[in-house]
Amino acid sequence: MKKTKLPGDNISLKTKKSEDPAVMQWINAQTNLMDSLRYLIENEINQSGVRNLQAYIPTERSTLNSSGSAQLQTLNNGALSANRELAAGSVSPEDSAAAAAPEQPDSPNTVEDEFDDEDIEAWT
Repeated sequence: MKKTKLPGDNISLKTKKSEDPAVMQWINAQTNLMDSLRYLIENEINQSGVRNLQAYIPTERSTLNSSGSAQLQTLNNGALSANRELAAGSVSPEDSAAAAAPEQPDSPNTVEDEFDDEDIEAWT
């Protein structure tokens, strides 16, 4: 079971070997990576509330390009519509989540990247 993080706890992030160069460029452009990530998280919470993004984003995404931007915009529009309906009280939270989630085939190879203190100790 995943340990609940508390304020002040460390978190561990690891990039993929095949990380998109634009993602690496963005990471390397930050003078304070944690504050930049915190800003993005705050914007996500303001737009969509607290949710598990893994239920909303595709497990396989194309590299950043015009078609990827259109795909992300489509996903964002669906999520925003669902959140507006939820805020208006016209749908339940469960119905809203189902409406905003893109249909994904079940993938038995999907693994969540979660790291805890044991992982960090194993790397050192």
